[in-house]
Amino acid sequence: MPLCTIPTPLGPLSIREEDGAICAIGFTKGALCPPATPLLREASRQLTAYFDGTLTAFDLPLRPEGTAFRLRCWQALQTIPYGETISYGEQARRIGQPKAVRAVGGANHHNPISIVVPCHRVIGANGTLTGYGSGLDKKEWLLAHEKSVREQS
Repeated sequence: MPLCTIPTPLGPLSIREEDGAICAIGFTKGALCPPATPLLREASRQLTAYFDGTLTAFDLPLRPEGTAFRLRCWQALQTIPYGETISYGEQARRIGQPKAVRAVGGANHHNPISIVVPCHRVIGANGTLTGYGSGLDKKEWLLAHEKSVREQS
């Protein structure tokens, strides 16, 4: 599986490709490694533009692996507009399972394609930042970044 690791303001970000689609994006402590395929180069370009504040919508072929429930949760994440947030309860309602709030949180925790599948845009019902596999400091930074870019537009 082709893999690259790019620099970001939040630390190294690893991108993995499988069968012509992005299957994983996540923060890592690994060494930087340049993209070696056209898709990894495009993913790197789009992520760099996101962090630069010049890209607000990704256009990449994605292939996350997960259960049918998790796939529905991750698909719902992709409908949250850039710079906006919803609660876990709202996400559960959007997938037609309003009582599955905890399960939605678990699915988001296992999201294999960070940032592009924006689980960072889901917050607690009371507006607090809760849960982010890469750390709440990164979630806070991503939300502040998107808000700032959106306000400048």
